[in-house]
Amino acid sequence: MTRLIVWRHGNTDWNAGSRVQGQTDVPLNELGRRQAVDAAELLVRLRPAAIVASDLSRAADTAAALAALTGLTIRPDERLRERYFGEWQGMTMAEVAAERPEEHARWTAGEDVIGGEVETLDDLGKRVSEALADAARLVPADGTVVVATHGAAARQGVGHLLGWPREQLRTLRALQNCHWVELTRDETRGWQMAAYNVGVMADRPVPPPV
Repeated sequence: MTRLIVWRHGNTDWNAGSRVQGQTDVPLNELGRRQAVDAAELLVRLRPAAIVASDLSRAADTAAALAALTGLTIRPDERLRERYFGEWQGMTMAEVAAERPEEHARWTAGEDVIGGEVETLDDLGKRVSEALADAARLVPADGTVVVATHGAAARQGVGHLLGWPREQLRTLRALQNCHWVELTRDETRGWQMAAYNVGVMADRPVPPPV
């Protein structure tokens, strides 16, 4: 049974500021680098046989934390880049809502065609799912491959690979930074989702005794 781990990159300053990154090459911040190291310490236990990553630095540098523990070479694949957000890139979501309300409404409703040169969900799902399928072919039938990518790219690519309609895919919450999806594939069942939004738990205050 092949195991495919689809891993979202760590935090960036644009994530923290609710700014649309798209395919802008925004680096990890200090928190994101720490998240990558912490997540890699869990993922290395899965004994990955290959690591593939988007060529954008925030995903490539996230993957590098795992490569450092495994000794594996990262294979870059530009098909794993984030959704291209066209004229939205660099804007905060509040600015998008205020300055491009019709496009924002279509995005909120989960429509395929947004406008503003934003990549369609269908095109995004096709390119990312093709990259995921190719990554899975890099390992033996019982092997594990880890793919470092981006939030929208991960969700849409996974959904396309599973054959889910957009309406079903919208029921999934967005992946948190440095969290991942686990998919498995065998000849009988094909691709199945084994786990979603898995990652290191953030520190939380201990509740007082009841």
